Amino acid sequence: QVQLVESGGGLVQAGGSLRLSCVASGLIFGINTMGWYRRAPGNQRELVAQITPTGGHTNYADSVKGRFTISRDNTKNTVYLQMNSLKPEDTAVYYCHAFRYGNYWGQGTQVTVSS
Repeated sequence: QVQLVESGGGLVQAGGSLRLSCVASGLIFGINTMGWYRRAPGNQRELVAQITPTGGHTNYADSVKGRFTISRDNTKNTVYLQMNSLKPEDTAVYYCHAFRYGNYWGQGTQVTVSS
């Protein structure tokens, strides 16, 4: 049974930082592309950042480029999202995603940025 468990969300003021973590179990972590998505109230879920299995390639939504950094530690089955210079429009539920032989999602963690 695949499980993705996110942590690190919370309330932060604009300009602040948060680091999200996602620990995976039940899959071969090192062969999965990992990603972070988010869903703001009234919006569809959107891709925030993605990282290839070895960490050699990443891609980001234009709205977060230069502010967010995705990374992974395959020895810990963990993917991270470092979020700096947070803006109120970054407020959303953030979801961890794994893809290789299937699509797997975490339960989400709330990030709220106050102005």
